[in-house]
Amino acid sequence: MEQLQTVEQFREISRKEAAVFLFSADWCPDCRVIEPVLPRIEADFPGFSFYYVDRDKFIDLCGELDIFGIPSFIAYANGAEIERFVSKDRKTQEEIEAFLTKAEAKL
Repeated sequence: MEQLQTVEQFREISRKEAAVFLFSADWCPDCRVIEPVLPRIEADFPGFSFYYVDRDKFIDLCGELDIFGIPSFIAYANGAEIERFVSKDRKTQEEIEAFLTKAEAKL
């Protein structure tokens, strides 16, 4: 999963790609729990590009997007947000896959 480098990069990707952004942080135990399944999830949803957004580095962007809990996911396509899975709760592989299946149906 590629790491987001700038807010400008986020804006460009969200305008031009079918992309999923994972908002996370190194210190987040619930984020660490899902890390082992992320490569498989990425492989199972090739219609999306996946990006890691460090919540601490992009705190202003998180506020702008109403991301107040991590891990959280937002999917974009055709320049618009198409689905979000945002909460402070721990996510399971099944919940992430259900979110991506809903997002994929909107491509």
